Amino acid sequence: MMNIKNHVQLIGRLGANPEVKILDNGTKLARFSVAVTETYTTKSGEKVNDVQWHAIVAWGGLATIAERILQKGTQVT
Repeated sequence: MMNIKNHVQLIGRLGANPEVKILDNGTKLARFSVAVTETYTTKSGEKVNDVQWHAIVAWGGLATIAERILQKGTQVT
């Protein structure tokens, strides 16, 4: 069978500082949420902002980077 992989790219802002934990086995993880806003105009001319929240978990080295540089309001890709 073919090996199919999905690719998603989100561009948004952090809703809060990352929550960082070190597990019993020494692995670091960082949890944070990203708000992605889509702006569009309805047929009646009304401007609408639609915000979707995405829960993100980073492991290991990425968790360390997230802990060091990310904070509430930071724009991320």
